[in-house]
Amino acid sequence: MKKNVLFLLLLLAAFCSNAQRNSGTAPYLTKSFSTASIKEVRAETSGGSISVEGGKTSGLVEVYVEPSNDGLRKRMSEQDIKSVLDQYYDLEVSTSGNVLVAKAFRKDRGWSDKTALSISFRIYTGTDVRTDLKTSGGSIHLQALKGDQFFKTSGGSLLVRDVSGRIAGKTSGGSIDVSDTRDEIDLTTSGGSIKADHLTGRIRLKTSGGSLNLSDLSGNIEARTSGGSITASDIKGDLVTSTSGGSVTLRGINGNLDASTSGGRIRAELVGTKDFVKLRTSAGGVNVDLPQTGDAQLNLRGSKVNVSRLGNFSGSIEKDHVRGRIGSGKLLVEVTASSGNVDVNM
Repeated sequence: MKKNVLFLLLLLAAFCSNAQRNSGTAPYLTKSFSTASIKEVRAETSGGSISVEGGKTSGLVEVYVEPSNDGLRKRMSEQDIKSVLDQYYDLEVSTSGNVLVAKAFRKDRGWSDKTALSISFRIYTGTDVRTDLKTSGGSIHLQALKGDQFFKTSGGSLLVRDVSGRIAGKTSGGSIDVSDTRDEIDLTTSGGSIKADHLTGRIRLKTSGGSLNLSDLSGNIEARTSGGSITASDIKGDLVTSTSGGSVTLRGINGNLDASTSGGRIRAELVGTKDFVKLRTSAGGVNVDLPQTGDAQLNLRGSKVNVSRLGNFSGSIEKDHVRGRIGSGKLLVEVTASSGNVDVNM
């Protein structure tokens, strides 16, 4: 009876261990380090995600390993995974000087779905840390860091929170979510949407296949998409934005604005202006609200052009265009709709 009870307890413990590992909560390997000594993180893996979270008083690397084949995840034991890892992969977690290295590579030998592993890193560091991160098959997450951050993935999303410095990230197959970040921001995706909130500095965002959702940005901003809509609100500074296949909706814009679309309507509301407002669409109309001004140069074209509150205007007003000046013409306003109406409220 005691043997049966002991056997059941051992079986239950093994089941719980496997369940915990498969749920992604139990690291395969952990390694501690001093946060004061580490100023750079270099991490690379061919089939998993990478996360670096700063602001910690004690440093830690957690390595998570699981089969890439969904059918094998519940059947492989810890020993099975260790055997595959030792035979088919090189795994390194080490420190040298002020550099932390976490790398996982497949060895140059035959492997199959039965030997394909997903190896992920979760790294906890201090705040003043720069990174160089690469993965071929997972997401990248950065949080609470200061310094140069360079990261790239071929098949996952990018998540950036509370990071400052020179920030350059690329993904070929995922979305981008960035917030509370500042200084130099350059993020690109070939196949996902971009969400950006509360950013400051020189900002460059680009996607080839998704929408742009921008809010509370300040600085010099360039945001482009080749295949989605653009929504922006509470923008202060210079905004250049474009899409080849969607509508553009802009609210609470304060500063220079250059927006264009090849396949949708433009709606823009400006609460402040600087030197120019340029809006262009090839397949829709334009509605724009501008603060009242006594100094503007207007160049408006569309199927039909409607303008209110021109005031001291000199120039030509026709059904399909308005060209001329209000006062000295300090503010340049260019609005073009190739196949739609233009409505300007001043």
